[in-house]
Amino acid sequence: MAGFTRELKDKLREAGCYYDRPGKGDHEIWYSPISKIKFTVDGNIKSRHTANETLKQAGLPKSF
Repeated sequence: MAGFTRELKDKLREAGCYYDRPGKGDHEIWYSPISKIKFTVDGNIKSRHTANETLKQAGLPKSF
């Protein structure tokens, strides 16, 4: 099963979100200028629900 991480990060970058710092384990902390919050991105997202929830936190519409 293919993961969603690479495509998710591409969508986040296109929207102006950027990597802020490393998190625990394989997680990363990103910042969204749209929602003006920091949020966590897992290093290995296998669920479309998790990918869509990350987009929601970034202030973007669902796309998976």
